[in-house]
Amino acid sequence: MYAIIETGGKQYRVQEGDVLFLEKINAEDGATVTFDKVLAVSSEGNVTFGRPFVENASVTAKVLGHGKAKKIIVFKYKPKKGYRRKQGHRQPFTKVQIEKISV
Repeated sequence: MYAIIETGGKQYRVQEGDVLFLEKINAEDGATVTFDKVLAVSSEGNVTFGRPFVENASVTAKVLGHGKAKKIIVFKYKPKKGYRRKQGHRQPFTKVQIEKISV
C-alpha cells in the first residue's frame, strides 16, 4: 500500500515505515502529524485518484527531528565590473517516519 501526499509545495510517494526529509513543519520532536492532502492511494492493486484530493484519506507520520541541509553557496559576479556577492544558504528540514495510511 502506498499513497502520494502533498506538503510544502512538493509531492511525495510514501509507504508505511518510510523515513522522509520534508520542508520544515512546525511540530515538536516525537509529535504526530497528519497529512490530509492525499492525491492518490493504492491498495492491493487498486489505485484511487483524487479530484484534487482523495476524500477521507489521510497519512499519519511521527516527527523524528529537525535540521538543516548541507550549505550551498550563492555567488554572483559581473566580469570586469568589480561586482561580487557571496552568500550561503542552509535549507531547514523535518525528518518524519510514516506510520499509517488511512483510506
